[in-house]
Amino acid sequence: MLIRYQIRPSESMLCEIRARAAAMHAILSSIMHVSEGELKEFITDSGLVAKKEVDAAAEEAKKRGQSVGNLLVARGSLTEDALRRIQAYVLGIPFVNLKDHRIPVEILALIPEPIARTHNIIAFKKEGNELEVAMLDVDDLASIEAMRKKTGLKILPRLTDTESIKHALLEYQKSLKDEFGDIISTETEKIRVVAENDKDLSSDDLKKMAEDLPIVRIVDTLLRHAIVQSASDVHIEPMEDEVLVRYRIDGILHDAMTLPKVAAAGIAARIKVLSNLKLDEKRLPQDGRFKMETEADRVSFRVSILPTFFGEKIVMRLLRETGEGFTLEVLGLHGENMERIHHALKQTTGIILISGPTGSGKTTTLYTMLDILNKPDVNISTIEDPIEYQMKRVNQTQVNPQIGFTFANGLRALVRQDPNIIMIGEIRDGETASLAINAALTGHLVLSTIHTNSAAGAIPRLIDMGVEPFLLVSTIRVIVGQRLVRKLCESKETYAVDKAMRAKIASEAEFDVALKTLRDEKLVKENTRLDDLSFYRPVASPECEEGYKSRIGIHEVLAVSSAIREIMLHSSTSEAIEAQAKKEGMLTMLEDGLYKAARGITSLEEVLRAISE
Repeated sequence: MLIRYQIRPSESMLCEIRARAAAMHAILSSIMHVSEGELKEFITDSGLVAKKEVDAAAEEAKKRGQSVGNLLVARGSLTEDALRRIQAYVLGIPFVNLKDHRIPVEILALIPEPIARTHNIIAFKKEGNELEVAMLDVDDLASIEAMRKKTGLKILPRLTDTESIKHALLEYQKSLKDEFGDIISTETEKIRVVAENDKDLSSDDLKKMAEDLPIVRIVDTLLRHAIVQSASDVHIEPMEDEVLVRYRIDGILHDAMTLPKVAAAGIAARIKVLSNLKLDEKRLPQDGRFKMETEADRVSFRVSILPTFFGEKIVMRLLRETGEGFTLEVLGLHGENMERIHHALKQTTGIILISGPTGSGKTTTLYTMLDILNKPDVNISTIEDPIEYQMKRVNQTQVNPQIGFTFANGLRALVRQDPNIIMIGEIRDGETASLAINAALTGHLVLSTIHTNSAAGAIPRLIDMGVEPFLLVSTIRVIVGQRLVRKLCESKETYAVDKAMRAKIASEAEFDVALKTLRDEKLVKENTRLDDLSFYRPVASPECEEGYKSRIGIHEVLAVSSAIREIMLHSSTSEAIEAQAKKEGMLTMLEDGLYKAARGITSLEEVLRAISE
């Protein structure tokens, strides 16, 4: 008979264990520590910084109680990566350049991509029960211990630099592409056999196909690939002989891959099953929605299916539910534009409108404003089609025109819900516009969007819908016009734009306004001339295939002044309103684009592309 005894450590034993752990941590930290004398000596010997500058920095660092290395980095005399290399040399820790390593997929996958990105730790070599990992901070003992527990291997930390980490993170995407290629090549034949055996597929056959492993793997990998690529939309388009898959990344559509024609029915069936749509309905459009969770993101897919000549075209909009934390600054607002919006948001009544074409980021701007207004002492209600982001403490309602629940009906119900702030997804017709005006007149702050090409164009558009000008004068607080432009990556190059080149892009007055804004925000010296400004071109790199990454808004913010109210009451033309707004200091979208191009945020070509859309 085997008897087990459970021994519980006493409090004194626990204290001793904790003390030993703390002592071990202190020993490890002291081993990893570089003395200031050694660091100063090795920085001088490296020749990267002049001895005189190192001595001066060492003296100042001593007074401030800082590290000489950190002070030189803060001054720009030494890069962080150069400092890491020096510290690695002093400590005797191997330094690895991951660009020189071809990391096997199975080794890379030992540390999931989200963890690698968050903690800057890459697995690159495995021998026996030892795993070599490249890190930016080899003092990060918590990450080392977490990786040891996760992999069950002995972790050997190696120092690396930022560029190496970026390069390795790209390998995750490449491995996903390779994985997709492998799946297509191995699973296509299975799909072909099923499709050829069932020419006229019934609803049950389609459901069975949608649950078959080949189709499940293809759709799952396609969706994960879209998430990794930061795509905003996925287009699955049936052609005569193949199925084309395209991703919209940073506003531009890119061909991603082609699939065999026989996969079309199974992919459509799988997406219908995920979206809870009718499998046997192929003649009418259908809309649905489903969610997918990865280790990095929780993504909602908004699905639209449309019958075409060669089959059903599927478009999926990706809405990242974890993408919180936008601010007006991050969206690209600045200076006077920012102040006008903050002033409008402090009002308790009136209408704030965001104008622009489809896909110009209007909804994101609205939600960012709601986030600023979202405080415990206010009740916020929204009526949307569809609900794109879920917000805490906000009562969000989805319209459903099929059962007669429209924006107008929803808005009538909302005003009886005692709201302080109402957000209407879009003003599409006269009835909704009229109800929004009435809500603003009866003590509510109303936020909404409208489809017009400029901020000034929103006024005549509302009048065309049947709204009386005198009501607009009483309620409109501010109108924001916007477009999205792609942001330049770090690997950009500067060039000068002479007067002749400027004339082809915009008027000299528009460039002058952009320069004045730069001066007002103290981003250039007071005596800077237009000829002194540098602009930037994209440069392709492994991290940025086209030289662009992510997007930012260019805006015009029209605050309704007494002079603009007079114009609204009498002429109400967008030209007259815009001319007066410019006299009062409004920066147009083109001028804001020129300002951002001069700052190196985007390129002139990108600004012109966005404005001409």
